[in-house]
Amino acid sequence: MNAHEIDYQIFGEEMQYVELELDPQEAVIAEAGNFMMMDDGIRMDTIFGDGSKENEGFLGRVLGAGKRLLTGESLFMTIFSNEIQWKKRISFASPYPGKIIPIDLTRYGNKFICQKDAFLCAAKGVAVGIEFSKKLGRGFFGGEGFIMQKLEGDGMAFVHAGGTMARKELSPGEKLKIDTGCIIGFTQNINYDIEFVGGIKNTIFGGEGLFFATLTGPGTVYVQSLPFSRLANRIWQAAPQGGGKDKGEGSILGGLGDVIGGDRRF
Repeated sequence: MNAHEIDYQIFGEEMQYVELELDPQEAVIAEAGNFMMMDDGIRMDTIFGDGSKENEGFLGRVLGAGKRLLTGESLFMTIFSNEIQWKKRISFASPYPGKIIPIDLTRYGNKFICQKDAFLCAAKGVAVGIEFSKKLGRGFFGGEGFIMQKLEGDGMAFVHAGGTMARKELSPGEKLKIDTGCIIGFTQNINYDIEFVGGIKNTIFGGEGLFFATLTGPGTVYVQSLPFSRLANRIWQAAPQGGGKDKGEGSILGGLGDVIGGDRRF
């Protein structure tokens, strides 16, 4: 595999970015839209797939990239290469408030499974693929469907979590129940399944969905406190609906309070 070895530093608290230091001829790959800034001398190229199999034929690269469509990602990725004879730096930013998590794949048996939108960037040589669920129930009700993303190789990869991140080390047979949207990722030995919440009142009025994700050890699990889907849903619910009027949340005066407070919408 022999992914490029890169040094890194993570900056910030709530809106983080990661700065990668590239030696001459080193490179990183990233999803479109994550780039923040880079030194002069770094070259940017758009490629099929992730560039982990340079000796593979054109058809093989196209088929490999095509699998990314199943995760809702683009056929293309961006590769940034240092073409200067001294070190250069490049930075990638979080797409929304949360934490950036460095994943050393050599510590996890050269494979890590994550949500399809969690991947931020990685050293060139890391393969970004798809992981199919073999269980029908998990596919229909597991939140992420049949498909998750897998990161394979012997280099560094970086994933993003919404809100605050929790890392759980599960011993053999130890089970953790999680909201399906709160999973960031887990190591390959973790058994991932779903479990019915149970109870009529819980099912109808609980507001937490019908199923938990159950993760059984041994292995490592990363959990996020604020999935982007939950954040987007709260924003949508609080946004003005129909005719530009909002709910007047937080004020006993409602719309009148908006006018007094300086909001002149009618």
